[in-house]
Amino acid sequence: MMTRRILVAAVAVAFAGCASIESSPIAKDDEERQILEVLEEMAEDEGGGMRNVSPEDGRLLRLLTEAAGAKHVVEIGTSNGYSGIWFCLALRTTGGRLTTHEVDAGRAALARENFQRAGVERMVTLVEGDAHQEVAKLKGRIDLLFLDADKSGYIDYLDKLLPLVRSGGLVVAHNMQPNMADPKYLEAITTNPDLETIFLHKSLFGGVGVTMKKRELGSPGGETASAIGP
Repeated sequence: MMTRRILVAAVAVAFAGCASIESSPIAKDDEERQILEVLEEMAEDEGGGMRNVSPEDGRLLRLLTEAAGAKHVVEIGTSNGYSGIWFCLALRTTGGRLTTHEVDAGRAALARENFQRAGVERMVTLVEGDAHQEVAKLKGRIDLLFLDADKSGYIDYLDKLLPLVRSGGLVVAHNMQPNMADPKYLEAITTNPDLETIFLHKSLFGGVGVTMKKRELGSPGGETASAIGP
């Protein structure tokens, strides 16, 4: 019994130590190294009012996208392209594309420059204009939907685009802290029996809500080939 208690205590100490360990992305090839360098430069220059996701959240977006084998990511809120470039890190391996929406022409122009600097512009369709109207033109299936725009508009984006999200697909929302998130959106993603939601990085600024659209029983739902349309 004493040996078991000592073992449990040792494991607990080990995990406590690991909790403080931080890692940095490691480039697998020259193309990935170029993308990571651009992301690092953008993170260092943050402060111009872009309100981008944190590097930790960006890495989460990359992990979710690549793990899901996503072929089509739809982003609402391009900003200067920071989060979009994280998505492209994954999409370059899945053979997918990013459709991203931005209402501000100045930010859209910055995003185009940054996509080009990172060498990912070929994977990106940037749509300028009011996303509440523009998303009505989307017709292809969505593997991952990312919301990082007007918080009161999240529920409208969800209502319009959830039917396009594939079974087993994800809806990821930024700024999910209680003082920032729209209560209507929170209710929608936590009370719908067709959805499963968890909240991550709650200790960081903003927080991330990850919602999965559940598969039907017996449905494969995991295929990732999807038609992509702006």
